[in-house]
Amino acid sequence: MALLPRGNDALNINPPVGVDIALSDHGSDWLWAVTAFYIISFFGSLIPSFASHESKRVFHYTLSMGLLVGAVSYFAHASDLGWSAIEQTDHISRQIFYGRYINWIISFPALILSLGLLSGISWTTIIVNISIAWFWVLSYLAAAYTTTSYKWGFFAFGTFAYIILAMSTLNESRGSAEVLGIGRDYMILSGWVNLLWLLYPVAFGLSDGGNITSVTSSFIFFGVLDVLLLPVVSIGFFVLSRKWDFVKLQLDFSEYRGDRQGQSFSKKEGPAAVDINEAT
Repeated sequence: MALLPRGNDALNINPPVGVDIALSDHGSDWLWAVTAFYIISFFGSLIPSFASHESKRVFHYTLSMGLLVGAVSYFAHASDLGWSAIEQTDHISRQIFYGRYINWIISFPALILSLGLLSGISWTTIIVNISIAWFWVLSYLAAAYTTTSYKWGFFAFGTFAYIILAMSTLNESRGSAEVLGIGRDYMILSGWVNLLWLLYPVAFGLSDGGNITSVTSSFIFFGVLDVLLLPVVSIGFFVLSRKWDFVKLQLDFSEYRGDRQGQSFSKKEGPAAVDINEAT
């Protein structure tokens, strides 16, 4: 008889039926811990934004949504939800959690957008980099759901996309950041992100790709990477941004409330009519 009753009944309520390699109870415990860390990180990003000046909230906005999606994703993982039983090349079925890829579809672009805004690169480059990240994640998702050795073709395409993304964020964006005088801070953030991104192909090859590690072991690997990626990088952004000149970096647009046709907005005076023919 156990001295303390077990509080995690996720696998009893949502049992992994019809699959050979599945998440364990201890794996679910670990995932609940990661979920809690993401939730704390989300509120740690959201709440300070209300106290920050409106012109300095841009990174709170870009990163908070990724943290929230990560919390929901890991909640599904810990609950043993959001997965499919996929037969592997050795004819043994394995749990493939598609929620993992949904998380990356949001969190990777959130980082790319934040790094792109900081470096001052063009919106065209930012959009292309986000598209490359989506291609990378979706290629890995296709590989995970492919039951034959042809999965490694998708893996190769996805990994090649990562290489292109790394070249852009470490080379082109670095040059732009140096022009703005924040090359050091940018490289601290971008270097950390790319160091972790480098390990994602390894983790995938051992888990959803090669079926070498167990589902629980793969979640420990990916969980550590995910925690060190978006939550930790978010902290880095918030700490380093204390000394940034958002006006000089042209990042003060988060306080912009816009102009409507025929009127402008002033906090003190309220909406005021504007003669659009006045300048002609």
